Amino acid sequence: MKTCLIVIDAQESFRQRSYWNQALADAYLAQQNALIEGCAASGMPIVRVFHTDAPSDASNPFAVESGHVRPLAGLTDFEAAATFTKHRHSALVNSGLDVWLTQNGIGRLIVSGIRTEQCCETTTRHASDLGWEVDYVVDATLTFGMVQPDGQPLSAADIKARTATVLQGRFATVCTVAQALERAVA
Repeated sequence: MKTCLIVIDAQESFRQRSYWNQALADAYLAQQNALIEGCAASGMPIVRVFHTDAPSDASNPFAVESGHVRPLAGLTDFEAAATFTKHRHSALVNSGLDVWLTQNGIGRLIVSGIRTEQCCETTTRHASDLGWEVDYVVDATLTFGMVQPDGQPLSAADIKARTATVLQGRFATVCTVAQALERAVA
């Protein structure tokens, strides 16, 4: 089955947010880069997805005008088989990615990127519902701590564990980098 790595929203825009955590980003980049390098070495197509939204001015880090909608510093440079821009949480909504995947005979997606529980999880659920087999590499995703509605903190590690739990066996196979690379070759 032809596999494609999708790198979602690994962009400088996030570094401009108050919740940015460099230690979490460093751990993520090590895993994301290993995944990119492994996929590139095997000749697997790698797709880049950027997120943009309004307002379209330099003060919004997710606006093209800000100059921050570009690859995250520290991310391994790779030649993207295709690059898509999205405006919704799922990378498959009105971006053209779904058409490209179908036209290129892709049957399995490896999902990675930023944010674990937001765009990566939403894309995974959407892709599964559309019939793609999905490998979700939770270690090659990045998120940040949040505050729950009751005011209690929720750590990035807890968010990642929750995401892995709800995706596993329902929408995706949750994998390590090594497992995703092995499954893609099989």
